Amino acid sequence: QVQLVESGGGLVQAGGSLRLSCAASGSIFNFNTMGWYRQAPGKQRELVATITSRAGTNYADSVKGRFTISRDNAKNTVYLQMNSLKPEDTAAYICKIYIFIDRKDYWGQGTQVTVSS
Repeated sequence: QVQLVESGGGLVQAGGSLRLSCAASGSIFNFNTMGWYRQAPGKQRELVATITSRAGTNYADSVKGRFTISRDNAKNTVYLQMNSLKPEDTAAYICKIYIFIDRKDYWGQGTQVTVSS
């Protein structure tokens, strides 16, 4: 099994920054993709950013230029640096890892990010 533990959410004013972390444990294996998704009340879950085990990245258009995803493979941890935050970034941010060897997604519990105007 795989466990994901997120941290780093909170309340911030518009224009501010936050850094989220997600630590994975269990049967991670070397080849996987980690990512962040977000879900606001009454809205569907949406992709924020993903990063492969070889550091290939993908971002939602709405966060390009403001958010940066990175990972530390030795720690099995993925980070999301969020700058120039906007009220519309308010959501629960949820970490996900896709393990290629068993073709499964694993999700974290989420961490709340609230951006005040």
